[in-house]
Amino acid sequence: MPFARLATATTPTCHLGLGLAAVARPGYINLNRDEDLGENRTVESLRTRTHELLDAAYAQGVRYFDVARSYGRSEEFLADWLTAHPALDDVVIGSKWGYTYTADWTTDAEQHEVKDHSLPTYERQRAETDHLLGARLDLYQIHSLTPESPALSDKELHARLAEAAEQGLTVGFSTSGPAQADTIRAALAVTVDGEPLFRTVQSTYNALETSAGPALAEAHDAGLTVIVKEGMANGRLAAGQAPDAVRTIAEETGLGADAVALALVLRQPWAGVVLSGAATAAQLASNLHAAVVDLDDDQLSRLAALVEEPRAYWERRGQLPWH
Repeated sequence: MPFARLATATTPTCHLGLGLAAVARPGYINLNRDEDLGENRTVESLRTRTHELLDAAYAQGVRYFDVARSYGRSEEFLADWLTAHPALDDVVIGSKWGYTYTADWTTDAEQHEVKDHSLPTYERQRAETDHLLGARLDLYQIHSLTPESPALSDKELHARLAEAAEQGLTVGFSTSGPAQADTIRAALAVTVDGEPLFRTVQSTYNALETSAGPALAEAHDAGLTVIVKEGMANGRLAAGQAPDAVRTIAEETGLGADAVALALVLRQPWAGVVLSGAATAAQLASNLHAAVVDLDDDQLSRLAALVEEPRAYWERRGQLPWH
């Protein structure tokens, strides 16, 4: 398990990672992107921004970096950064396959990404990822499994993933949608030659959407590393959008609403790595303060009152426009 490298880390931020979904393509569903990115979203502008974020994250103790085939040029940008820092042998690199980026570097595409969990897509995207990241890739995840995904039952695909695992690649999956818990439990049951296939799970969990929590605890107990994404609910928990309870607790702690939101996730005993999706260096620094936020019982109670019904949460997420 590549995440064993993080076990010896002693920095407060060792359980925080950086995901590049928001900075490696010009359009995404996070709120306030016009303010965060401005109008200059050329390939080179976002490459520079991504590298600056990676530099800042590494300097502040972050050691896990998360990309995907569908995150625009995220693998390319990360590969460039790794090439420029060949001595960095203490980082863990994860990517995902199963979505194809189709927006052609625009913000107004009719469709920004296409989902396909078939074996041919895995083979094509694995080759594309290997071309960019090669031996630096530690973890390859099926992107956004749902209960109806054919990847949960495709034995030929499972065999190919098991072959990759035998060659040293860690195999995982991510989840999305209101039935995340069902997906996680179905994936935990997938075996090849009697052995569990998946070694990591990446799921959405935040102050508004906690439904995957019990299943993630089960995954952790089964030996999987749990990675948490969308801890900021795509910007809904950031300062300008956060519910009053989050903002009040932020004032009480003297830190940002984002730090409070991520601290809630960090305190879950099953959370191995919690992703920051920062788009600016200032956001990253504020996100990383989550490691020192100490929430008391009263504050936790107020945050618990914010939980939404999963279908309502995911319906609202699905309505967020690509900025």
